Amino acid sequence: MGGSDPPTAVSRRFPDGPRSVAAARRFVRAALDGSPSDRVGTAELLVSELVTNAVLHARTEVEVSVARLDGRVRVRVGDGRPGRGLVPQRCSPYAGTGQGLALVERLASRYGADGDDLGKTVWFELWHDGPPPPSSGWETAGPPRPDERTVTLVDVPTALEASCRQHRHGMLRELTLAASAGDLLGAAPEDLATANDVNNVISAGVTAALEEPAADSGLGTLPLALPVDAVPAVETLRRVLGLAEERARQERLLTLPALPRGRAFQEWLFDEIAGQLAGGRPTAWTVVPREPEISSAELVPWDVGQVRASRMPTIAADEGNRIVAANGAAADLLGWAPEDLVGRRLTTLVPEHLRARHTAAFTSMLLTGRTRIVGRSVPLPALHRDGRLVPVRLYIQTQETADGRTVFVAQLVPRATTFLDAPRTSGRVREAAVGEPDGGRSPAVPESGTRRARAHGGMSPLDRLTLLAELGAQLNNTLDLREGLQRAGRLLTRRLADWCAVDLFTDDSRLDRACVVHRDPRALRPGAYEGALPGVSEDSRGPLARVLRGAGPLLLVDAPQPGQTESALDREYVGLFRELGAGSAVVAPLRARRRISGALTLARAPGARPFTEEDLTLVDDLVHSLALGVDNARLYQDTRSIAERLQRSLLPALPEVEGLRMAARYAASSTTAQVGGDWYDSFVLPHGGTALVIGDVTGHDLDAAIAMSQLRSMLRGIAVDREEPPAEVLRRLDVANHSLRQEATATCVYGLLKGSAHGPWELKHSSAGHPPPLLTTRDGRARYLGGGAGLLLGMDPAMARRTARHELPAHSTLVLYTDGLVERRDEPIDDALERLRRHAADLAHEPLDTFCDELLIGLGADSTDDIAVLAVRPTPPPSPRPGPAGG
Repeated sequence: MGGSDPPTAVSRRFPDGPRSVAAARRFVRAALDGSPSDRVGTAELLVSELVTNAVLHARTEVEVSVARLDGRVRVRVGDGRPGRGLVPQRCSPYAGTGQGLALVERLASRYGADGDDLGKTVWFELWHDGPPPPSSGWETAGPPRPDERTVTLVDVPTALEASCRQHRHGMLRELTLAASAGDLLGAAPEDLATANDVNNVISAGVTAALEEPAADSGLGTLPLALPVDAVPAVETLRRVLGLAEERARQERLLTLPALPRGRAFQEWLFDEIAGQLAGGRPTAWTVVPREPEISSAELVPWDVGQVRASRMPTIAADEGNRIVAANGAAADLLGWAPEDLVGRRLTTLVPEHLRARHTAAFTSMLLTGRTRIVGRSVPLPALHRDGRLVPVRLYIQTQETADGRTVFVAQLVPRATTFLDAPRTSGRVREAAVGEPDGGRSPAVPESGTRRARAHGGMSPLDRLTLLAELGAQLNNTLDLREGLQRAGRLLTRRLADWCAVDLFTDDSRLDRACVVHRDPRALRPGAYEGALPGVSEDSRGPLARVLRGAGPLLLVDAPQPGQTESALDREYVGLFRELGAGSAVVAPLRARRRISGALTLARAPGARPFTEEDLTLVDDLVHSLALGVDNARLYQDTRSIAERLQRSLLPALPEVEGLRMAARYAASSTTAQVGGDWYDSFVLPHGGTALVIGDVTGHDLDAAIAMSQLRSMLRGIAVDREEPPAEVLRRLDVANHSLRQEATATCVYGLLKGSAHGPWELKHSSAGHPPPLLTTRDGRARYLGGGAGLLLGMDPAMARRTARHELPAHSTLVLYTDGLVERRDEPIDDALERLRRHAADLAHEPLDTFCDELLIGLGADSTDDIAVLAVRPTPPPSPRPGPAGG
């Protein structure tokens, strides 16, 4: 069955418009009357897809012809737009658009396309007997292409690109269908036509470039051929998509708005096209500055194996708010088996008092494309299976699967630990390992002058000293051990090696591969290298095992080879070299303070100048510096952990007082460099009344935590000793503090709340340099309680202090807090206090636990200081109902 229609063919022309799709389907059904029903159904489906493509992309009259010959069926769909080539999208089964040509390929016996200067025709055949000849594909002849220029897209995350491409097509498709029904939604018809055309050109170029095999890293450098005059059309596309996003947020489209990461990638794509067509140089996606909610720990497509391999408690959920993956660490933390969590709603792990708000926030994110906590470290409680609350810091990132769907990957860090002593996922390591020597402006990482010098015979003495100094700086500039190791690895792979690996002993003497860094991160398979290693056994005889026992540095003139009696550790080390390749290597122990903490492996690729004996002295100096950095970071973390445990041990259980509801929260800072002296306290006094305390000792170390414990104990003793106004209590505390610890300074609010269970309630309070208490009434009005302000503790014990008095209405909420909840480096304190006031007013009707958790979620994310919050709500018991009248 050749190119032109046989005499038995019937044809009909249809106007440009969506109604033609159904009309063409009816025409095919009538033309095939009497044919087997399955063949008719297939023909109807495929002609629907092809006519839809013609209506959306060609926007000309469409001609459909149907022929039957010897039981075979051929259908042809022609349009008058020869210059608009066919673009097989290769979309996932979950995509709502881009499936037409893929369906033809799967269901038709043969298919192809013909074209000339006047138009193009897409055809398919359905055979019932014998194997058909090969299909001719989708290439068509057409008019000459306009002048083109190649735009180079550097470090494109292929999964994110696929997701954004599907989203663009979905948005434009809905706008086009709405316009055909007479509702333009604000888009001019000519703009919509231009946007569709240039979007098809971009998608065709990207699809063609993606036919090349992708790197294991999930990043690709894509050459994109575009007309030299495409910039105005691209700007029109940007404008039309912006309008579509606005309409989607107004819920006038079925397609949901893009999430921030997708919007940022799309803007980068359009900026790169416009900039390079105007003569600019390419800028890699991986080096573009982004907000936390846009940045992602992973640049590679997500799969469930990443969660399972992670050593940090990790859970992934889909857009339906269902858990799709959970690892053993998360399951153990929350009292579940991993397989029991999969398939459950995410609300299974959300405390009951936060479930409604979680559902509302998740729905709002999907409907508006705006996020509250994605990309931020947020203190909140998780729900254990036995019903208790587990304080964690939640860190959520969005990630795309290979087929373009979005998943939400959440890491749960118990608040008794930090990112330094809790293992990280391979994804977090992978982002840090992205090479940046040329600012991301070229697809390949260029050789530095030092590397070129190395190829000609080694480093100069000045280069060696510079490298040692820079290595020390990389570790000293951060107290996050794993981040420091990544920085050190990037430096070493730029200056000395093609790849390196750092293996460390853990506190329980197990062996852990902390990081692997390659000059070209695309050479790394995510999740395949970091993690727990087999132990050093008696059978371990390989170079890594020897170094971990104290040998070395060892020079390897070739990659390690499998031995006859090798251990699991030896096999793993051989596998690392086999995966990454090496022509030579040096393995050296990390030894500091008479203790071996791990090993460093430096490797050069085959063909590079091999390591020699002359390099061993330099490597020995490097590992000594590296080992000291590791040891110092661990010593710091030990001190921090002691301080945080001391803080938590001193946080009291709140008293039960009739007529009062109380709640408190404490969250350590989201950074590893801070641990402070924040505390809260409340206790019932023997002479009546409830004491309310919030305080913050100056400093962020173990000394601050110790000073906090002493001040807390002294304040309790002074307050219980005799009934005195809060100002006098703080004065006596200041005198005692000055006598015992003259160098300690602190802020503090001491309040005394009195009243019967049914009210009224009076608060007397005095402040030593602390942020003012906040009172929120039941009707949503919030104000700061003035008066009673004085100097910090530790400044001048002789300075007079004052007491302020305030009435607390029933069902109002009094909030005492430390400055970590409000202070930000780039924000005036008045603006910060106003933000807290508005936030508290919005929460006036919420239960007290929800009130406190929402304060931390909304204001405590990414705080670089500790946070303590104490909230009190006078809640009179219900009045007894009068009994029946006596007889």
